Amino acid sequence: MSSEPASIESLRVLYQSDDYIVVDKHWDVRIDSKMWYEKQTVQLQLLHHFPHLADPSTYYGFRFCHQLDFSTSGALCVALNKAAAGRAYRCFKDRTVTKAYLSLLRGWVENETRTLDFAVGKNSMEGKTHMMCIEGTEGCENPKPSQTELIVLEYGVYDGDPVTKVLLQPLTGRTHQLRVHCSAIGHPIVGDFTYSLGADDSPYRMMLHAYLLRIPLEPQQLLVTAGDPFIPTVDPKWVPQRSLRTLEATVEAVLEHSKTKEKEREVARSEGEKRKQSKQHRTGESEEQRRVCQEWLSEWAGD
Repeated sequence: MSSEPASIESLRVLYQSDDYIVVDKHWDVRIDSKMWYEKQTVQLQLLHHFPHLADPSTYYGFRFCHQLDFSTSGALCVALNKAAAGRAYRCFKDRTVTKAYLSLLRGWVENETRTLDFAVGKNSMEGKTHMMCIEGTEGCENPKPSQTELIVLEYGVYDGDPVTKVLLQPLTGRTHQLRVHCSAIGHPIVGDFTYSLGADDSPYRMMLHAYLLRIPLEPQQLLVTAGDPFIPTVDPKWVPQRSLRTLEATVEAVLEHSKTKEKEREVARSEGEKRKQSKQHRTGESEEQRRVCQEWLSEWAGD
């Protein structure tokens, strides 16, 4: 992904099958819009490149399996039919999807690995109703449990200021979760105009990129990576100074952990089914015993 603004032509396809397309969404582009003046959306890019794949029975012509913020770039999955959309939806609903984002954060994050555990709710304060906030913040409404795993990859500087390159793995899917969590620990995302209250406006984009997407579909999983845009050859203002771990090894560990959790859920589900069947079987035996007993009692009473 380049540092150039998006165009109707600039649609990069990461994966394509009969059921799905995964694209590398450009930064500062909406997924779709009902506004007539919006000329630059992923939906319009798809319609331009793949008019034959559009489904006229849907409002936008394409079924987006999940969301990415306007300012966020990276892997975005699109289902090409209703059945495929349903299969992907179930994976997202059951929280079996693995997502990981690359980001540059202001300052040097001290803890190399950390779980960010802050409930996120809607900000009801005047002038901030388009924002989210963490529980305990004035005006925070209906906060819901939210967790993000943070892993430090590199330390360096961006345009002379200290920054940390991290991999963020959301364990829940709240609106603006990653942006709010990073801001809450005092390390907002570089270029996040909204959560810096307009102060961080010099970078050409917000430095948040959906790098990894894994959907455990049957019979074959969907697994894509969307490249790393935060490298000096793309943006010379980012200068890495110290590397703690490679992106490849970190992603491999994330995927391995996800697969382990998936197996644990499958074992738990299987054991639950066995207990349920065993209980039903025992209940059946008990009812049979009661029936025999009732027959015996009725015969005894008649003597």
